[in-house]
Amino acid sequence: MGLFKRSILVIWWTAIRPRTLSMAATPVVLGSALAWADQAAPLWPVFLATLLCALLIQIGTNLHNDVADFERGADRPDRLGPLRVTVAGWATPQSVHRVAALSFALAFMLGAYLVQQGGWPILAIGVASLIAGWAYLGGAHPISHSALGEVFVLVFFGMLAVVGSHWLQSGNTAPAAWLSGAVVGLPAAAVLLVNNYRDREADQRQGRHTLAARLGDRGAERAYATMVLLPFALVLGVAWVAHPGALLSLLALPYALTLIPRLHRQASGAQLNGLLGATAKLGLWLGLLLAMGVFL
Repeated sequence: MGLFKRSILVIWWTAIRPRTLSMAATPVVLGSALAWADQAAPLWPVFLATLLCALLIQIGTNLHNDVADFERGADRPDRLGPLRVTVAGWATPQSVHRVAALSFALAFMLGAYLVQQGGWPILAIGVASLIAGWAYLGGAHPISHSALGEVFVLVFFGMLAVVGSHWLQSGNTAPAAWLSGAVVGLPAAAVLLVNNYRDREADQRQGRHTLAARLGDRGAERAYATMVLLPFALVLGVAWVAHPGALLSLLALPYALTLIPRLHRQASGAQLNGLLGATAKLGLWLGLLLAMGVFL
């Protein structure tokens, strides 16, 4: 029985892709920290609901992507990326669909509470996110199969996530929140770029025209370098418009510089999987250092 329970935990822990969860949590922490640094009183129940809602949306998206790519035939047993539970036979498509639906349902209930707290701006962000989420994964031509995937991640997992979290704590918005959203959104977009760079040959065979596939090897490498380095220029903007302590996040620059050479044409799938996690870690460190710095 213990082994059975443990295997279930391993299956679903793998399915939710825990390495991606920092990309959902960091914007919430950062947006809230910016509001508190601007003298907003912490609203802890709202903060916890926002954080949990963001995590549930990320988990639901990961699960839906897992099963949707399997059903489209985009994922095969010989895929280069991290293990997907549906194609590996660890879980049935029906069970993955059910857990994804449960995640979205719980996120919807928390979202209703957040709309009650934040009013129409949060409702607008929620509706736009639902529509964009469907367009990203659903329909005949999903955004995830196009060159706009990185833009989607930047906007919804970066800018709107930080601005919405800031609004829920303060009742207003600020230029620093928009800039900070781009600071953490760009590394998140870079994670997707690395993922699509790794899968570019298979994607092209299946008619998926992602940004990495369209740009080619050298173009994708330049785009990745831009997504990794541009946040540090935006940090200067945050420091200039409102919070000089934002410069603390420049401590992550040496780490960022080590990532850029790791994306190259000869890199293996396993090496690129490691770069996925390292790029997500960059976004985490940028967000946490920026959140800490605004209090200085």
